[in-house]
This record gives sequence, C-alpha cells and structure tokens, in this order.
Amino acid sequence: MKAYLYPGQGFQYVGMGKKLYDNYPLARELFEKANRLLGYRITDIMFYGPEEKLLETAITQNAIFLVSLLQSLKDGDQFNPDCVAGHSLGETTALVACGALSFEEGLLLMAERAEQMEKAFRARPAKMVAVLGLSEEQVEMCLAQVDGLVVPANYNCPGQLVIAGEVEAVDEACDILKQHGARRLVELKVGGAVHSPLMQPVVDYLEKKLPQIPFKKPRCPIYPNVTGKATTDLEEIKRCLILQQVKPLLWQTTIINMIYDGVTEFVDCGPPHVISGMIRRINDQVAVTTSVYV
Repeated sequence: MKAYLYPGQGFQYVGMGKKLYDNYPLARELFEKANRLLGYRITDIMFYGPEEKLLETAITQNAIFLVSLLQSLKDGDQFNPDCVAGHSLGETTALVACGALSFEEGLLLMAERAEQMEKAFRARPAKMVAVLGLSEEQVEMCLAQVDGLVVPANYNCPGQLVIAGEVEAVDEACDILKQHGARRLVELKVGGAVHSPLMQPVVDYLEKKLPQIPFKKPRCPIYPNVTGKATTDLEEIKRCLILQQVKPLLWQTTIINMIYDGVTEFVDCGPPHVISGMIRRINDQVAVTTSVYV
C-alpha cells in the first residue's frame, strides 16, 4: 500500500512551486485557477517574493496547500493513493487529494481559515517551539510545572514534540526543559499557538462554516490528526478537522497506524527533510519517496 502525506506550515521560501508551474501543464492550470479564486496572484508572491509577504499566515498556508497538492497531482491519472494524511494544515490538502473536497472548496476553506487564525494570533501573543531530545513523558512533566497556558501540540516522532501556548508560558517551559536535558529548542515559523486552546475562535468559525461546504465520500481512507486512525466517515472527518485546531496533532500515532494497516511506501509531498525525517525516526524500514519539485 502507498500513502501520500502532505506537510504543514514551515517550509515556505521564495521560489516555491515555480518548477511545478514551469514543467507541468496541470499544475500551471491549477495555479492560475488559484490566482483567480483568491483574487490576487499568489504565484507572483510564491515565485518572486518579497519574503515578508510570503511569511504572512494567509499567504503561507495557501502556498503550501498549492505546492504540496500539485506535487502529487502533477502526473494526472497516475495519482491513485491507497490512503492519505496531512500534517496540520496538510489535512485539508489531504482531503482534496482523496476527493472529499474539491480543489476550489479546499483552497477557499484554507484561505478563510488562515484569516481566522491570523485574528486569533493577533488577539493573544503566542508561539510554538519544537523540543528535541526528550521523551513525551519528560516534556509533559515539565509543562505541568508551568502556571501559564502551554500544552503539547505536535507529537511528531520519537525525541521531537512541539509545544504551544502564550509567549511567557512557553518561555518558562523552555527554561525548565533545558534544565531537564532538552538537546535543542527550535521556535517555529508560525504566528501563534496552533493545536492549543488559543485557537478556540477558529473552532467556532469552522463549526459554522463546514456545514455549508459540500463534502464527498473520500475515495480512500484518511487518517485525521486528532485520532491518527483511518476513516472514510464524513461526519468523523469534519469533526476531526474542527477539533484539530485545539487538540494535539498525533503524527507519530498516525504513521504507526498506517504501517500497521499495511502501508509499505510513503510519498512525502513536501520538502524531503521534514515529514520524511520524522517517518525515518518512527520506522526506518519503510520506503519513503520524496518530492522532486517543491
């Protein structure tokens, strides 16, 4: 079985997607459709910058959605996943890839949700930090010592757990984590605390928005971030897409369950050092194919 995986925020760079645009007619067609749907030429920002514009959450998320989706669709009819999953915002990309959402609906949902996330980011200063070199239990123990709002956000792979919360609480947690032997602490290039209670306004928005969107039965199972378990049930898919905003992302559980369910090859539709690296830390025996044009 072959699984296609879609990345989250963090790999944006000026020039992203240009090789796809130049080399694949289908990619070029969908990029231009995105320009029309969004009402501005996102391709100009992706290909030529400026970088500070590309780093805006609403631009970044749309760009990553487009590049990672078109990376898998570039060969047209040859795209036939046995199952899919997406890391954070990549879950929406995966829903388009498996046919649960149309390209148009997926892009517009991504754009509108990103705007809601920007509002939540501005409302309460927050950040996310990747903790390297400690176990899940050690990180959770350290966070329990902090009075402010800081929670586990991404259970990515052995030795890597992302925390999220209010700035002062995250900083206090980082001091404690260093004292307990954290090998490295890396602040992520996001504007706030995704997968934490601070994203409740986005949950409120999605609870009103998703019933208006025509979802379709996916043509293959998807593994939502919230459960890490395969499903094709539309109500479960929508519930998980909503809760993803405030619940931790169970990526390690997702990959383990995919392998247990029979996946023998993963196709990483993002940059090769991100999702592929996490898979190899979870299980170094499975095959991983990385993207050519990102």
